[in-house]
Amino acid sequence: MSESSGPRQVGPALEAAYRFLVWVVPCVDGFPRSRKFTLGARIENAALDLLRTLVEATYTRTRRGLLDRANLEIDQLRLLVRLAKDLRAIDLRRYEFAARSLDEIGRLVGGWRKANDAAPG
Repeated sequence: MSESSGPRQVGPALEAAYRFLVWVVPCVDGFPRSRKFTLGARIENAALDLLRTLVEATYTRTRRGLLDRANLEIDQLRLLVRLAKDLRAIDLRRYEFAARSLDEIGRLVGGWRKANDAAPG
C-alpha cells in the first residue's frame, strides 16, 4: 500500500497488517494439504478481517470499537499461528516471524487507540 493508493495516507498499523498479509498468503500456500483448507484458510481470513477492520478504522471518526475489535483479531491470529506451529504446518522460523509481526501490529494498534482516546472530540 503506497501513498498513491488513495487520498488518505496509510497509518503504520494498517501498513504492518498489510505486510503481514502479503507474507502469510504464500506461507499458507506451503501448508500441508491436510491443513491448507482448514487452518490455513482460517489464518488467511483472520488476516483479511484484521486488514478490513484497520481500513475501516482509518476512515471513521469513531474508532474505539474498531480498534478493540482489531486487538481481538490480532489475538485470534496469534492463537491460529501458534496452532499451525504446534501441528507442524509451519516451522519455528516462520512462527517466530509471525509472532514478531503480530506483536508489532498489536503495539501499533495499542498506540493508535491511546492516541485516539487522548484526542479531543
